[in-house]
Amino acid sequence: MQILIADDHDMVLETIAAYVRNEIVSEISTVSSLPAALSAIKRSGPFDLVLLDYDMPGMNGLDGLTQALQHNGGKAVAILSGNATNKIAQAALEHGAIGFLPKTLTANSMINAIRFMLSGEKFVPVSLLQDEQAGQDHPLTRQLTRREFQVLEQLCRGRSNKEIALTLGLQEVTIKLHVRTLCRKLNVKNRTQAALTAKESGLF
Repeated sequence: MQILIADDHDMVLETIAAYVRNEIVSEISTVSSLPAALSAIKRSGPFDLVLLDYDMPGMNGLDGLTQALQHNGGKAVAILSGNATNKIAQAALEHGAIGFLPKTLTANSMINAIRFMLSGEKFVPVSLLQDEQAGQDHPLTRQLTRREFQVLEQLCRGRSNKEIALTLGLQEVTIKLHVRTLCRKLNVKNRTQAALTAKESGLF
């Protein structure tokens, strides 16, 4: 089987490619933009599965998904995203994606999701659909922006600023500012207390 992974964040690209190469197949192609992905499909495709970063150059929202599906002869194309939301996931499936993979998935979950899609089944984490609605209704989220909510979720997963920055496609200094704002809004002294407050309140 052949898999194409397209993402403009080198560390994300290399990490996912390594997971897939070690656990599933060795025939992995990697690129960093939609134009490069389309060229790769034209040159070496169709691929059994194409993974596209939702925010990389050339995507223009889900227009890139449509183009990739056309170039790949209708074979499986899925969306990767560090800014996973229910609306984007649903829209991706409606546009023909075989799956939607948050970059926050653990290595095992990512591999299992890819195996699932290679077998022809659609994949969207149930937790994404559930957590989105729960988060919208929770009192704490009324004072947070969507990005702050995402950073807080990562804090609850025990991730460092560097890891959060990589996952969300932001600079580490930006994450530090968000953490500082979260601490102020939640009236806590540090990131650990922020995570504890969120967990104890039942947000995550």
